[in-house]
Amino acid sequence: MVVQHNLRAMNANRMLGITQGTLSKSAEKLSSGYKVNRAADDAAGLSISEKMRKQIRGLSQASLNAEDGISAVQTAEGALTEVHDMLQRMNELATKAANGTNALSDRQTIQDEVDQLLTEIDRVAETTKFNETYLLKGDKDKVTRYLSAKDAGLNGTITESATKASFTMNVLRLGDSITIAGREYLISSHNVDMTQNAIIASITNGKYSVVDFENGDPGVDAAATAGTHIDLDGVQYTIVTNAAEENADKNMMTLSNIMKKMEVGSTTKYNGKTYHVLVDEEPTPGVGPLDHDDIDDNNSSYITDLQAYKMIRQELGLANNVGANKKNSEVDVIIKGEPGGQVDLTADHETSGLGLAGAKKVIFSFSKGQYTAQEDLNFSLHVGADADMTNKIGVGIKALYTAGLGIKGLNVKDTIGAAATYAIDSISDAIATVSSQRSLLGAVQNRLEHTINNLDNVVENTTSAESTIRDTDMATEMVKYANANILSQAGQSMLAQGNQSNQGVLSLLG
Repeated sequence: MVVQHNLRAMNANRMLGITQGTLSKSAEKLSSGYKVNRAADDAAGLSISEKMRKQIRGLSQASLNAEDGISAVQTAEGALTEVHDMLQRMNELATKAANGTNALSDRQTIQDEVDQLLTEIDRVAETTKFNETYLLKGDKDKVTRYLSAKDAGLNGTITESATKASFTMNVLRLGDSITIAGREYLISSHNVDMTQNAIIASITNGKYSVVDFENGDPGVDAAATAGTHIDLDGVQYTIVTNAAEENADKNMMTLSNIMKKMEVGSTTKYNGKTYHVLVDEEPTPGVGPLDHDDIDDNNSSYITDLQAYKMIRQELGLANNVGANKKNSEVDVIIKGEPGGQVDLTADHETSGLGLAGAKKVIFSFSKGQYTAQEDLNFSLHVGADADMTNKIGVGIKALYTAGLGIKGLNVKDTIGAAATYAIDSISDAIATVSSQRSLLGAVQNRLEHTINNLDNVVENTTSAESTIRDTDMATEMVKYANANILSQAGQSMLAQGNQSNQGVLSLLG
């Protein structure tokens, strides 16, 4: 028997210490709910779970970012709903103002409401914001944009590039009718030198009939003899050779006086057919029904092709300047005939010699109207946990105040309603712009909703994986705790027994 080393007690104490450590760890896991409370518990598991926690928390915030993005998009789209309504009302007003039954005072009243709507569109753009970010007034930088090309309601084809446009139409021929600014005109003179063959072709193939007094048939030959009869505006005249015979009978007239009387718009009969006089063959240019303005003084609906081209040029300029606030569309367009020929309309031309002989098409080339507007507002939503650009969703919103919509200073109050007619096109473009922007915002909102669903799903599954690593299995750990607790009590009992084992030495010392 020894007393210096109580090995049984030492063994019981060592085992009790191990049991107490196990019991302490089990108690910690049970009380914290985590089976990894420190790196020593599971070094690899701790590293993996912390990376998962970083991803989970990042994705959770990304989901919140996407929800904020939806709120911003809904704010902008809601404001554009009202802008849409105002544009639709402006379209109604412009359509009303374009009607010919309105007086200038009526159009002024309509203009007053249009001005108020324009002001309100600007106010909405100036005040719509989300978290101190103005959504509809664009960025601070300004940019030059170009208006879409308009055809001014003319019969032709518009072709446009980024900065230029062209309007192509058929060459106007003698007898053609054309509607310009809502009024119909008749082309009453040719753009090339008249020949007998051209006249006969016009009679045969044209919509209207043509009489050329000076070039012979059909009509009255310049060398007509006395006694020749001609029907003019339903009255039959007999050609006489002198004024005395003319004065004797009102139905007798010299050839020169018949030529003076036979002006544009009158009718005559030849070979049993009625013809319309559409060619002004005045002996002296500038004297007669068609003078330097190329418009019939007796009937303003009769114009030459040159005047028609000038009027078309003017209307194209007006239609393509609506909404321009920087540089107006060029009015001095160039007419090019295809094939061949080019005309400068700023020059003074007679009714012939426009240089378009043989041409089939006429091209009006012009610069598109420009306007200065704020640059588009662009911001991105970060919808991921990593610093990856693929985790960015871009949102772009145009500057949708009146200048950005191309309707700043919209006018509907001219005397004939042409301005209102052209305003309808500009309002239509503005409505299309707002519709496009709302569609884009709606698409972004739908995308963000899918993004949120995906993020929440990833967060859920990643949390499940992290839980497997870090969370305590309470049932299993309770079994371990109960086992360690029993062992602890048994160890304490054995330690007490071990301490009593050396008591037998005292009997020897008795």
